[in-house]
Amino acid sequence: MRSASFVIGALVAVTAFTSGDRAMGAGFALKEQSATAQGNAFAGTATEATDASYMFFNPAALGRMKQPQGTASLTYISPTSKLEHATGSAADTTPFGGSDSAGDIGADGVIPSIYGAAAIDSRWRVGLAVTVPFALKTEYDRDWVGRYHGVQSEVTAINVNPVVAFNPVSWLSVAGGVQMQHMHARLTNAVDFALISGAAPAGNLDGFADLDGNDFAFGFNLGMIAEPVEGTRLGIAYRSSVDHTLDGDIDFDIPAPLAGSAIEAAFTDTDAEADFKTPASLTFGAAHDITDDITIMGGATWTQWSNFDELRVKMENGLPDNVTEEEWDDQWYLAAGAAWRVTDRLTLRAGVAYDQKALDTKYRTPRIPDNDRYWISTGATFEPMENISISAGYTHIFIDDSRVRLEAGDPGNATRGNLAARYDSDIDIIAISGSLHF
Repeated sequence: MRSASFVIGALVAVTAFTSGDRAMGAGFALKEQSATAQGNAFAGTATEATDASYMFFNPAALGRMKQPQGTASLTYISPTSKLEHATGSAADTTPFGGSDSAGDIGADGVIPSIYGAAAIDSRWRVGLAVTVPFALKTEYDRDWVGRYHGVQSEVTAINVNPVVAFNPVSWLSVAGGVQMQHMHARLTNAVDFALISGAAPAGNLDGFADLDGNDFAFGFNLGMIAEPVEGTRLGIAYRSSVDHTLDGDIDFDIPAPLAGSAIEAAFTDTDAEADFKTPASLTFGAAHDITDDITIMGGATWTQWSNFDELRVKMENGLPDNVTEEEWDDQWYLAAGAAWRVTDRLTLRAGVAYDQKALDTKYRTPRIPDNDRYWISTGATFEPMENISISAGYTHIFIDDSRVRLEAGDPGNATRGNLAARYDSDIDIIAISGSLHF
């Protein structure tokens, strides 16, 4: 009963706190699952086991935890993403009216994560992680010039991940787990009924489409940590993709002049579905204890975003599929960091990272105006008591200016038109966590 209560409580907490703009890694994968690891810019996530949160990155970290423990983490994310100098037009270059610039297109938010770990015997460990591994939220004014490409975009995946770890020998830990993942998505955009109905000019008879869908699906994760020489650790971890079929509905808001028309009859509210596969990822890294108090570490994560080639929404009201060409690329995250145990109670951390973009300008959309990112992180862990530790981390992310250049002739854009825009973005992140060892 205690296990069931923990799972239910964790799900309620994660659902309640998840909010705001959350596209913090390239694409919309979230690395922000650990205040401790954030202090190193997530450089040591393949090899370290400082607290229970490291099992998110490598389940084999569980095997290196000698005591039962629990960790809870909260990450506050404050993005600044400014839209500048946007222009939109129909295929015949008729300009769309509407706002061409805006303040932040996202909002501050908080990301929670909860972990528990326990020992069965000297070789076996079990653990549970409840996290939000994928999320994003962007929102524009309903009348902005790119409204036919997107207004509101929101995706949240809540992941429950039971893990089992085994230590066949003292210097090796292997582990595996099951991902039980719920995904919710909401996508909205304006619809150019002036173009669809043949009225002129384009952009002067707008309706609205609101897609909402959910799914529950499964995946797995595997990992290994080895310490072949005392003080030198090597790690590797794999997280599988999760195949989702988002079932939901699309609600259409039809402009009043089209009431009773054949177009209104065609655009009836309808059930809909869309397939989406989260990317698989492979993380590997190394760490070395220079002294008993100083550790250096490095890591790399490859993320298989190339499986996101299009977003196709299938509708049951007879309308053609709604298609957005994506054509994302596989992406790398490279990080290096260090930890210094200043005293028995205080450890300081620092790290830097390069977070590669997952898509080129040709396929960048206003829903996710992503680009290369550069991380600078610092953090600390304080142990006020022998069985309690408190960690905090701060990160500033510099993001290259990104541009959107979508053309009406691209697949799926005939009724969306042309769009050109520029984004100036950066992000500040503050995380705090507490761990209790039993």
